[in-house]
Amino acid sequence: MRSTHSISNAAALSEDLSHLHMNFWTLLKILAGLCVLAIMAFTGMLAYHTVRPLGGIFSKIIPNATDVVDKRNDADFAKMLDSAELPDIDPGEKAYQKAHELLALGKLDDAREKLVSIVNIYPTSPSAPLARQVVGEMNLDELLSTSHMDGKQTHVVKKGNSFFSIAAEHNTNLDCIMHLNGMLELKGIQPGEELIVMPLDFKILIEPHRKALSLWAGTRFICEYNIVHLGLPGVIAAQHTTIQSKAADAGGKRVQLPSKDYHAANKILQFGKPPITIRGYNGPPAEAPPGIVLKAEDMEEINLLTRIGNEVEIRNPPK
Repeated sequence: MRSTHSISNAAALSEDLSHLHMNFWTLLKILAGLCVLAIMAFTGMLAYHTVRPLGGIFSKIIPNATDVVDKRNDADFAKMLDSAELPDIDPGEKAYQKAHELLALGKLDDAREKLVSIVNIYPTSPSAPLARQVVGEMNLDELLSTSHMDGKQTHVVKKGNSFFSIAAEHNTNLDCIMHLNGMLELKGIQPGEELIVMPLDFKILIEPHRKALSLWAGTRFICEYNIVHLGLPGVIAAQHTTIQSKAADAGGKRVQLPSKDYHAANKILQFGKPPITIRGYNGPPAEAPPGIVLKAEDMEEINLLTRIGNEVEIRNPPK
């Protein structure tokens, strides 16, 4: 009996120990799970702190950017900025890119305004030559078109009028009258007829150092042409003069309107003082004539847009 009771007690004790062992491991697992959850929560808050500072212990572990910058020495920070290599942005180039975008969108007036700002404000920008070319083409399209009448007038022919008297009355020339009215040759005109005329009050600006010749209406840039040859005796002093005469050369012979040889002839402008000529030429450079030489087609436009008496300025670079 005693032996049976002892065995029963031993079995009960063993069962109690087994339950206790199970409860311990269950508690240990629960504690481990809570630790993992706590670590995950802390890591999440730490990550959130990098976006929106939480302060407290998190700021001690990871200081936020504002605190770091505030604690930097101003001299060291300025030195860092000075040593940084920042790209140079040319304002003229930026304006030209904007003008190009406006042209693509068909906003011609806004594009012209940007291009003109480059010509006037940033003349030494790498984009300035392209700006002058584009705005020059836009201006010439308007000047030489009868669909754009700004700056042009309609002259009603009166009794006794001739092409020469009409040109003198409106400060223009015969070439311009013929072009604007679609004439291939001068013909008789009758009272009551209407002619489109355009006063030619442009100034020629010559910049030998840039090999450039441009037209201006007051302070407004019109267009620019490249000088292909400068056959001048030394350096010409900066000065103002006027166009003294206009001529056309056909195989060594001077011709004038209404001669049938006039349109194919080589046009020539001559200044009063100094006696310098501007002419067109498309031959070999070694055989270029003296004076200021342009392409023949450019000289045709210059001849069309100028008259005797127009101002001419020769400008040298500032010293």
